Amino acid sequence: MRSKALEIVLTVLGLAAVAAGAFWLRAAPDAVAAYLCIGIGAGALGHGAGALLQRAALKDAPDVQRRLEIENSDERNIALANRAKAKAYDAMVYIFGALMLVFALMRIDLAAILLLVAAYLAVVGVGIYYRCKYDKEM
Repeated sequence: MRSKALEIVLTVLGLAAVAAGAFWLRAAPDAVAAYLCIGIGAGALGHGAGALLQRAALKDAPDVQRRLEIENSDERNIALANRAKAKAYDAMVYIFGALMLVFALMRIDLAAILLLVAAYLAVVGVGIYYRCKYDKEM
């Protein structure tokens, strides 16, 4: 499990980022970076606070904590999660392809389409890389 200090630091940094983003947004309402700061801060705050709350809830129940650790490291659950990720990846390839086609037909700005194509190619490239890596291992 992760250390409690890291979870506290993540929570505090997330809260500070949300506060800074809100202050920044009041000062300059059209600042895109303020929204980014709020979004990243909210994610960090939620992740850190969730881990702290889970740790506090499981502190007095070692049997539940042990059962959760076994469930998270169970080979069947890991295999199911990997299979679900694979199906999601397969669906995402077709969904992104269709979305790129729709955006092109709608004549959306070229920069937006190129960013979507770059993201699509990056995901497919990562898939090909790991396919080759795992193919060599087996």
